[in-house]
Amino acid sequence: MTEESAFHNKYSLVKGAARRARQLQSGAPALIVAKSSKACRVAQDEIKQGFVKFTLAKRPDSH
Repeated sequence: MTEESAFHNKYSLVKGAARRARQLQSGAPALIVAKSSKACRVAQDEIKQGFVKFTLAKRPDSH
C-alpha cells in the first residue's frame, strides 16, 4: 500500500502524521523501532510501514 492510496492526498497524509505525532508526544508508545527520536518522523515512518491507518468519516447528507 502506498501513502497516496492510504491517505488519498498529501494533505490527508500530513494531517494524519500530525495527529499521530501528537499521540506520540502525549506518551503513546511507538509502533516501530524508530531511527529518530522526533515524533513527527516516527509518525511518518509508522505510516509508511503500514502500522497506522486512518478512516474517513462519512459526510452527513445535506438536504
